[in-house]
Amino acid sequence: MLVYVICYGAAMLFAFSAHFTLSGMSLMFAALYLYLWEYGKSGNPLHLRGLFSLFYVGGEGISCLKLSNLQKDWSLETWACFFVAFAAFWNVYALAEKKFGYGKEKKTVAGFSQKFTEKAAERYGTRIFIALTGLTILSLTAFLFEAFRLGYVPFLLRGVPHAYSYFHISGVHYVTVSCVLVPSMEVLLWFYDREMGKAKKAVSLIMAGIALLIPVLCVSRFQLIFAVILAVLTFMIVSGHRKIRYLFMAAAGLVPLYVILTIARSHDVTYLNGIFEMKNAATPIFITQPYMYIANNYDNFDCLVRELPAHSMGLKGMFPLWALSGLKFIKPALVDWPIYVNKEELTTVTLFYDAYYDFGIAGVFLFSSVLGAAAAWLSARTYPGRNPAWYLFYSQGALYFMLSFFTTWYSNPTTWFYFVVTGAFGIFLEIKYNRRRRQL
Repeated sequence: MLVYVICYGAAMLFAFSAHFTLSGMSLMFAALYLYLWEYGKSGNPLHLRGLFSLFYVGGEGISCLKLSNLQKDWSLETWACFFVAFAAFWNVYALAEKKFGYGKEKKTVAGFSQKFTEKAAERYGTRIFIALTGLTILSLTAFLFEAFRLGYVPFLLRGVPHAYSYFHISGVHYVTVSCVLVPSMEVLLWFYDREMGKAKKAVSLIMAGIALLIPVLCVSRFQLIFAVILAVLTFMIVSGHRKIRYLFMAAAGLVPLYVILTIARSHDVTYLNGIFEMKNAATPIFITQPYMYIANNYDNFDCLVRELPAHSMGLKGMFPLWALSGLKFIKPALVDWPIYVNKEELTTVTLFYDAYYDFGIAGVFLFSSVLGAAAAWLSARTYPGRNPAWYLFYSQGALYFMLSFFTTWYSNPTTWFYFVVTGAFGIFLEIKYNRRRRQL
């Protein structure tokens, strides 16, 4: 933590004196150091606090480079919020880890393969297959219903850059996008049911293929990336083969599909460069696009700090409740909160945007503290021998921390819908097992 404080202070001083490259490098060094420190201590490259350190602080460092004309100097309150967000998470995680037990979290390093037993396969294997098949069928049915009602499939529609945004029927679309969990369930199936026959393997692979096809047809680059990376994380966690190269290999494999879906969205290079407003107009698009998808989110947070007239006192962050309960249709004012960004096309924000919107810097501190405690609790409860749903919960948590620079995950109703589906998956496994045990 001392290294972070020193690097953060240096980054601020460099930023105030317009030495933006040095400012960004200071924070990127801190992010890498803290991640490697956690990795060395735990032996787990997917340690939740380590991932948050690497991606949130690293993203902040990338933003400090100020490579776009859209990016302005941050206010002191913005700097204070970013510092509090990380410091609260780091320290609360450390305290919670002592309470929940570090020993159990260490077991996750050993991986599934060393602890695998035939009893676990018998207990969960068949039920995982039933769950992933059922979820795929539900998701495909919801997609076909949306395509029929809306009259089009985004992938087949040309010349309409935002057609994918309108491919959405309230309530139904949550079921459609739940397909992103299926590839991870497929990974679990192959570890828990190693004796399954050829027919079962073929059906499960077809289900996983359908689950990956749906985001492509929706022209949803994010959902496709989410599904693939989540499956890779699940594999790394459950197998014990925790090599970072798996993530790079998955990312490389996604590049062609990403390009195809970008073309299908009718987004050309001229259009994107016009939005991003890079200081160096010659910057290649394959650098510009990922840079802005990371960096500008922190600047959007600064816009919020500067422009927000009054805090929402918790109503903004409760959006999942208003959405999933249907209250947003009964009382639209509950969700009528303007978004403050530096350009209307660039609407992604950091993990703490809604926390500040609700209660200011106090909201950032509280939310980050809750996240730290929750991460420590989840780490202590994910280890070999437990319900496979815990691996899926952990991989989702890991992915959300890896993308902590991107959006307000925990005030997004889709996130909570995924958690509900994962919880139902875990309950289904236990109920079926307990029922069978009573019959015996």
